[in-house]
Amino acid sequence: MPTDEEVLRSFRKSYNLLVILGPTATGKTGLAVGLARRLGGGEIISADSRQVYRGMDLGTGKDLNEYNLGGVNVSYHLIDIFDPTEECNVFTYQKLFYRCFQEIVGRGNVPLMVGGSGLYLDAVIRGYRLPAVPENQALRMELRGERMASLRLRFLSLCPEVHNTTDLRERKRLIRAIEIAEFTRHHSDDDGPLILISPLVVGIRCERETLRRKITDRLEARLAAGMIEEVQALQGKGLGWERIDSLGLEYRYIGLYLRRKMTREEMVTILNTRIHQFAKRQETWFRRMEKSGVRIHWIENADMDKAISLIARLTA
Repeated sequence: MPTDEEVLRSFRKSYNLLVILGPTATGKTGLAVGLARRLGGGEIISADSRQVYRGMDLGTGKDLNEYNLGGVNVSYHLIDIFDPTEECNVFTYQKLFYRCFQEIVGRGNVPLMVGGSGLYLDAVIRGYRLPAVPENQALRMELRGERMASLRLRFLSLCPEVHNTTDLRERKRLIRAIEIAEFTRHHSDDDGPLILISPLVVGIRCERETLRRKITDRLEARLAAGMIEEVQALQGKGLGWERIDSLGLEYRYIGLYLRRKMTREEMVTILNTRIHQFAKRQETWFRRMEKSGVRIHWIENADMDKAISLIARLTA
């Protein structure tokens, strides 16, 4: 078995980015932090569409304590950079990712992209060409009186294969999504990615029942740690329920509980089921990435030795 230094040298010859992806609750962060230490000077770039928001810690699973390993802090990026009232989309994320990537490489360190938000991961790995879309005031005036059902139908007619349904629930986001889709239809996307990315992509898998148990245990732990109070705090700071609903499963169902639209027991049961379903959708997205040409090298569980062995073998 080669030393960590030898693995790092071999890695640098063929790749400039290490990606750790997988469904929720598979242990991505812990593995990535360990790899960042083992490979020397690694820095983590989060690929989570919700961890960009401040004040959303338990519901998004930031687990910031995991970035301290043995008393040594591992640098992380693209976490806690927006207020929940602000908007972060895939265009913004990709732009910020490239900036972080170049800074990390410029310091001579290894960037590790870590997360489970398939669209954000895919946008970087496959180099989506994302034009900056200006506001279309004429289109906004046209859409202003439309019902949500009509707006959804229009968006789906433009993007029939959409997999991120967050934009379908909030009017402002839905109109912006239509605006982007209309712009993209009429403009060339031949500008190419901003910089060359050569990623080695490692995926984490867990046996189905093991993952189900991890999801359930983690949900119970986060509720005990104050996840309901976290949602109350967001609402107390003036965040509207429509926006809270758009921030993901945990916030949506806890919001329903706080509005007395379901009991606590109903909330926990339904939320647990929805998170399991979300993990399946993540797996489906990753399979779609593979069909699109992304080579994902899978390991069972977040096993450090297996990950190092895999990287050593692939870069030998």
